[in-house]
Amino acid sequence: MAEGAADAAATKEVAAVAGEKAYIAESTKYIAIAVIMAVGSSAAAFAVGKIGAAAMGAAAEKPELLGRAIAFVGLGEGIALFGFLIALFLLN
Repeated sequence: MAEGAADAAATKEVAAVAGEKAYIAESTKYIAIAVIMAVGSSAAAFAVGKIGAAAMGAAAEKPELLGRAIAFVGLGEGIALFGFLIALFLLN
């Protein structure tokens, strides 16, 4: 009888520890997703700010360069898109 009670108590303890570890793993995953989104969005904002300022300066001198300059701003936005996609892949 004592062995059965000890086994049941050990099983409950193992389940509690496993549940706690699963909670920590899940929390770590969400923290990683938040960091990825923060870094990706910040990098995109920095890139678009620098590229956009240079693009508008170039367009002021040569208006025919505006179309090409806007394309480079779109490339900067791609950084945020890739960060978002990586976060979505980690979420699933």
